[in-house]
Amino acid sequence: MKQSLIYLAVFALGVLLAIPGFMPLYFIENDISKWILYLLLFFVGIQIGGSKNILKVARSVGFKIMLVPIATTVGTFVGAIAISFLLKERSITDCLSVGAGFAYYSLSSILITEYRGAELGTIALLANIIREFFVLLLAPWMVKYFGKLAPICGGGATTMDTTLPIISKYAGSDFVIVALFHGIIIDFSVPIWVSFFLSF
Repeated sequence: MKQSLIYLAVFALGVLLAIPGFMPLYFIENDISKWILYLLLFFVGIQIGGSKNILKVARSVGFKIMLVPIATTVGTFVGAIAISFLLKERSITDCLSVGAGFAYYSLSSILITEYRGAELGTIALLANIIREFFVLLLAPWMVKYFGKLAPICGGGATTMDTTLPIISKYAGSDFVIVALFHGIIIDFSVPIWVSFFLSF
C-alpha cells in the first residue's frame, strides 16, 4: 500500500504543478510520458528475457490463457449491466459501451462522442481513466486479496502497456506473458464491442 500511495502522491504532484503553470511548456506540449512508457517496457522486456521460467509458464498455461480475456469481458459487461439499473437516465447499451472501453479511453471516448454525444464520451473517458488508475494504485491489494490475475483482468487493454510494469512487479514476471496476451486481445476487441453496443 505504501508504494501505491507514492504513485498517488507523484500523480497529485504532477497535477498540482501543471494547473498553475509551474511545469515547463516543453513537458506539456510534447508527449514525454510516451517515451517514459517505452523505457519502462524496455526494462520489462529485459526482465522477461532474463526470466528462466517464462517459457515453462507459457507452456503450462496453454489454451487456458484464452480464459483471462473472456473473464475480463464477461465480468466487465455484468458489472456494466448492474450499474445500468442504478443509473435510470442511462440505457443498458450506454453503460455497456462505456464498459467496453476496457480502459482504452482514447479510442472508446472518441467513438462514443461521435455516436452518442460529448456527455457520454466524457463519462467514458473518465470511467476508463479511473479503471486504469485503480490498477496502478491498487495492484498490490488486488494481488493479495484476489490473486495474481486480478490486476490483469482489472487493467483491461492497458495490460500490454501502461499497467504492465505494475503487474510484473506485483503479480510476478511469470504473469507478463498472460498480461501481454490479454492486453492484445482486449485491445483489438474494444472497437468491435463499442461499435456493437452503439449500434442499438
